[in-house]
Amino acid sequence: MKKKRSKPQKKAKPAARTPQNNAPDKQDRRAFLSRTGQIVIGVAVVGGGSVFAVSAVRATAREQDISRIGQGVPTVVQIHDPGCSLCAALQKETRKALKGFDPAELDYVVANIQTDEGGAFALAHGQPHVTLMLMDPQGAPVQILSGPQDRDDLRQVFADFAAAYQ
Repeated sequence: MKKKRSKPQKKAKPAARTPQNNAPDKQDRRAFLSRTGQIVIGVAVVGGGSVFAVSAVRATAREQDISRIGQGVPTVVQIHDPGCSLCAALQKETRKALKGFDPAELDYVVANIQTDEGGAFALAHGQPHVTLMLMDPQGAPVQILSGPQDRDDLRQVFADFAAAYQ
């Protein structure tokens, strides 16, 4: 028995291209590309934000370890109330003033008065919040700065303080 040859079927002609036919495709493509771009940017922001948040939490946890005071490194201790805007301003200025200092030459610790340890530290030294205490390598107070401070003034005070223990 012979095989019958099948006739090639004619391909359907594509619909005539008109501006109405092209518009939905372009709109869909544009919308897709726009959404894709937004998703990529969102992932980058969230990913970068989470890295920043983790770094900030680590820095804060290290800063609040008051057991580092008196461990052989001169230390700047901030008596800090997290709900106080003056404390937040002082902390910002202090952190900026400390940039460039090696933690091995000048350490920074935050005694948060909202915690048991920080509150006990502030009480033991008789200091209110919005205060910086400069502590020698053995943990004895050397100088006390009260109230808001300017980063340039702090930088000079910190440089002199650190130089005294080099």
